[in-house]
Amino acid sequence: MLKFITGRPFWVNLLAAGALAFLLIFLFLQMLSLITKHGEFLTVPSVLGKKTEEAVVFLKKKGFDVQIQDSVYTDTAARGIVLKQLPDPNATVKVNRTIFLTVNRVIPPMIDMPKLEGQSLRFALEILARNHLKLADTIYKPDFMMGSVLEQQYNGVRIPEKAKIQWGSSITLIIGGGLEDRQMLVPSLLGMTFGEAKAYLTENGIGIGAIIANSPIKDTNSAFIYQQNPDRFDEDHIPRYIQAGQVMDLYLSPVMITPKDSVDKKPKNKLP
Repeated sequence: MLKFITGRPFWVNLLAAGALAFLLIFLFLQMLSLITKHGEFLTVPSVLGKKTEEAVVFLKKKGFDVQIQDSVYTDTAARGIVLKQLPDPNATVKVNRTIFLTVNRVIPPMIDMPKLEGQSLRFALEILARNHLKLADTIYKPDFMMGSVLEQQYNGVRIPEKAKIQWGSSITLIIGGGLEDRQMLVPSLLGMTFGEAKAYLTENGIGIGAIIANSPIKDTNSAFIYQQNPDRFDEDHIPRYIQAGQVMDLYLSPVMITPKDSVDKKPKNKLP
């Protein structure tokens, strides 16, 4: 081989080397064209609005690679569908091009519960809307904070600020309805369970102040009331009055305690 190369003029060897290099480059480009499928193009079909699984299968059958680029959530669109695709529908791309999809989540995300208590009803509604929450109901309760949110509830239970709650949940607002001038006798709650007393006080617009237990209690609603403040009668056995918006302190026991003095005890006749 060496003799063949050295036995030829330089220009012949140079020409042969050039031809060989050209042949190698040509073969390389042909192989590259086959690998990259140069000159083969496809039109991107639209999968907007399709279910994610169906869109992925459909695009792969058409010769595209698929990648879920992002998942977001919007309650104005069906869950689990394609919201956006890249490249756009009807774009012309090479075979095996990757199509990136943005899809709507199937399960709504969890968000922080905002603070509504102490806000006006109008402002609270704006906060609910900004945080993608809905208003379930408004319940008015006698209170001097007229028109303000006294309590925020989810499924009948107070939900504190920053507690995790699902996007789109419905919140009930307890609103102050102002105080009435109507007075009523202080009710006797002795012997009632806490659950019964709470329902009675709520119905009459009376709040619950301090809750004191004489021993550990597992089920507060089933605990019994053995003392209250204010009492139904004063020291002279004269009935006391209370009005909506005021509060009562309750003393609880896990077992029934019979009060020493009945709350229904009649006033004693004073000697002249």
